[in-house]
Amino acid sequence: MDSLIPRPVTRPAPDAAHLPGWLTQEQQRQLVSACRGWAAGPVPIRHTRLPRGGVMSVQTVCLGWHWQPYRYSRTAGDVNGGRVAGFPDWLLRLGRCAHSAAFGDPSAADGYTPDTALINFYDGQAKMGMHQDKDERSGAPVVSLSIGDTCVFRFGNAAGRGRPWTDIELASGDLFVFGGASRYAYHGVPKVFAGTGDPATGLRSGRLNLTLRVTGLTD
Repeated sequence: MDSLIPRPVTRPAPDAAHLPGWLTQEQQRQLVSACRGWAAGPVPIRHTRLPRGGVMSVQTVCLGWHWQPYRYSRTAGDVNGGRVAGFPDWLLRLGRCAHSAAFGDPSAADGYTPDTALINFYDGQAKMGMHQDKDERSGAPVVSLSIGDTCVFRFGNAAGRGRPWTDIELASGDLFVFGGASRYAYHGVPKVFAGTGDPATGLRSGRLNLTLRVTGLTD
């Protein structure tokens, strides 16, 4: 069976790393439980409305700072005006562990201080177009954690949305980190394979993606 064959760590681009199965099943269950709580508020999960009137197919809830296209704020004026949930210390520690695992430099990981998380939920039809994570004022790496259904993650280049790119299957428990030369690479999710997740994680269907970031902002 494919699930019995370990998937190797890959580095699809400079300063980018894919670590399959990095999260334990217990960690995944804990994250699913936490995400359910965050999705209920104080600022509930929502489909983000884009500046030109479109609506994203993924649903998003934020921690620490509230993201909407091109800016961060402490309160969610586009949802209910509430202040977003705080960024927990235990998630900061998990982010530092992920940074260390990806880059192998514990001293650098100690200085990695993510202060926001964007939590995206994909149902079987949701997609994410090619985009850059560039609303932050910091160029610190982005830590991405996947739980639930497997997806195709398309990781491109910083010059534009077109080729060259690499398509990577991100499965439940996988870690992907990108920084340095790849920090502003375009990336997206063109497909989710519905029904491929393990219900033992507590997620019965769909895909959760948690991206931890350093905003570089202060109050």
